[in-house]
Amino acid sequence: MQVDLYKYLELTSNYHSATAYVLIGTGTLIVLVGTLACCCIAKGVPVLLYLFSAFLAVIFVVELSAAVSGYVYRAKLKDGFETGLNRSLALYATDPNTRLVFDRLQSTLECCGKDEYSDWFSTAWANQTRSVPASCCEVRPVRKCHHTRLPQRQPNAPDFYTTGCYRIVVDFMASNLGTVAAIALGFSLFQLVGVVLSFCLAKNIDKAKYEQVA
Repeated sequence: MQVDLYKYLELTSNYHSATAYVLIGTGTLIVLVGTLACCCIAKGVPVLLYLFSAFLAVIFVVELSAAVSGYVYRAKLKDGFETGLNRSLALYATDPNTRLVFDRLQSTLECCGKDEYSDWFSTAWANQTRSVPASCCEVRPVRKCHHTRLPQRQPNAPDFYTTGCYRIVVDFMASNLGTVAAIALGFSLFQLVGVVLSFCLAKNIDKAKYEQVA
């Protein structure tokens, strides 16, 4: 199952809307640095190459910090997601944006509630009717799904998903976060190689100019 996990980060208590702009800014900086690299190679000016090395070093530090922080604080991500899901359950009845994101989460991941489907029973949205949202429905079309005024015990063959969303997301993070951190670390090492090569190239250009003068 392919999951666009970033779409559901709004449900976490650690979510900051500025994160997307930071990533866009980082991408823009990488494009500018790439353009600077072309100018450095074309002109063969040592000062520009040293400047290029400095930019690459900054990008290396940023990427390395992101990789290490993401792996070290993975427990906080889990706690933040749990807190966010509890808050979203409470806001589901009154906040349209929360309702939209939570419905998308449940229908995409084929889950219902935080820990189990019965989490919905105690929410303001259910209003003590033992109901779950239509996004929990496994049966299609939804009009054929029995998801309201449910019996005290779980039906033998329910029309809706019964697994909670928290465990699915946490398991997904646990199995993929190490890989993501390793990939980020690999990309950061490429920047470090670029720093060394551009610095060496600048040194060689300086040496060649001195030899010409001599």
